[in-house]
Amino acid sequence: MSEASGRRRGKGGGAARRAERTAVVIETAKYIERKIPNFEILNEEALKIIEINAEIILEEIGVSFVDNPTALERWKEAGADVDFELERVRIPKGLARNLIKTAPSEYIQHARNPEKNVRIGGNSLVLAPVYGPPFVRDMEGGRRYATMEDFNNFVKLGYMSKWLHHSGGTVCEPTDVAVNKRHLDMLFAHMTLTDKPFMGSVTEPSRAQDSVDMAKILFGNNFVEENTVMTSLININSPMTFDSIMIGAMENFARHNQACIVSPFIVGGAMAPVSVAGTLTQVLAEVLAGVAYNQIIRPGAPVIFGAFVTSIDMNSGAPTFGTPEATKILQGAGQLARRLKLPFRSGGGLCGSKLPDAQAAYETANTLNAALLGGVNFMLHACGWLEGGLVSSYEKFVMDADQLGILHSLASGIDMSENGQAIGAIREVAPGGHYLGCEHTQANFKDAFWRSEVLDYKPFETWLEDGAKDTMSLAADRVKVQLSNYQKPSIDIAIEEALNEYVTKKKASVPDSFV
Repeated sequence: MSEASGRRRGKGGGAARRAERTAVVIETAKYIERKIPNFEILNEEALKIIEINAEIILEEIGVSFVDNPTALERWKEAGADVDFELERVRIPKGLARNLIKTAPSEYIQHARNPEKNVRIGGNSLVLAPVYGPPFVRDMEGGRRYATMEDFNNFVKLGYMSKWLHHSGGTVCEPTDVAVNKRHLDMLFAHMTLTDKPFMGSVTEPSRAQDSVDMAKILFGNNFVEENTVMTSLININSPMTFDSIMIGAMENFARHNQACIVSPFIVGGAMAPVSVAGTLTQVLAEVLAGVAYNQIIRPGAPVIFGAFVTSIDMNSGAPTFGTPEATKILQGAGQLARRLKLPFRSGGGLCGSKLPDAQAAYETANTLNAALLGGVNFMLHACGWLEGGLVSSYEKFVMDADQLGILHSLASGIDMSENGQAIGAIREVAPGGHYLGCEHTQANFKDAFWRSEVLDYKPFETWLEDGAKDTMSLAADRVKVQLSNYQKPSIDIAIEEALNEYVTKKKASVPDSFV
């Protein structure tokens, strides 16, 4: 080999190494497996009182299944006392508890990339982004109605975010697409722009069926019938009302073995009592009825005990977030879910602030920590939530997603291995020394401490020279970097074409509707 050719090889090798160092690496952390205990805020006596009172509500007051005579017939066949004129179902003591025994205590939700499958239940915590806002906000465009471009951007940000395990569902509501067709575009985005797990559409029973049909194109018909590939949100119209749209969607998902979150949607003082114990009682009654009906549809279908509860500002009537009352309800509901041996959904990066500011940070941190300690298994709204859920914020999305790394660290507990004990390091350094150059530090410094990829740790002078940027500005920079570095995960071309064909035909089959 000549000297010249050797130099060329060396140069090529150097270029390859430089390319490797600068290449975009897309990491997704495995779902959290807690190694810390749950915080139990209620004692045994309090739990029993709430459970007894919930049974009284179901038996004596009952719950409503409106505009759904088939559901009423199913309840009658199951042994409930049904008033068809009032559309009221009164459930004898113990019936709901007996029906939910077939629900699994945990399940696997499959992603199209098997490495990103998640386990929901037990000691796991799965993190999913904001869900539902009609508006979006960023530093450049301000507050505006969401578009399909925004939706795609949030799906991409979720895919690029290391600490998010799940792509979520309606990360924002794209108002530039017809109401009766936008679910198709949203599902297509979740199925093609990311390879993380996702949620189905619940805004109309036929849209839930579209979700199942598209999932069968993506995963295969038999795989969907035998495995769970979607976890979808079914909200109860609190107090104690199940509407035909949400329940119809749940019926479609349950029939096909797809998971549902049965979740009361409660603003305390308006849709439930102002007291914590009273609200927990209503939450338990509503969940018992909803999960029991899910199991009537298909025994063994995966289902989650949900609890979305906040309080109300008695002066303005606006919902509040990150409050101590909400924390108590979350943690109490977690105990009730575990006693029923059901996975638990609650929490998130909730706040009432209009901007990703100090109020947003305080309220979000309060809720995230409460959810970690409260034993949440599926956390919706883990990042991006702003203005009481009216806004998906680009900057807050990446701020929150960054902070979710702290939950991973806290949940791992304390390393008590020989390396974690560090006796050798203490012996090596001895009194009066320092640990910066010791063998233990050199072996562990890369991953010894969690480090933010958004927040600023520079000295004042360096920070000033770099533009004196606040956290929102740093987050805006991070958004641009993440979107510019986005690389679409590979997908079988035939599958993507089949999905696109399904969406195109479905959208062409009906006229646009914006109501």
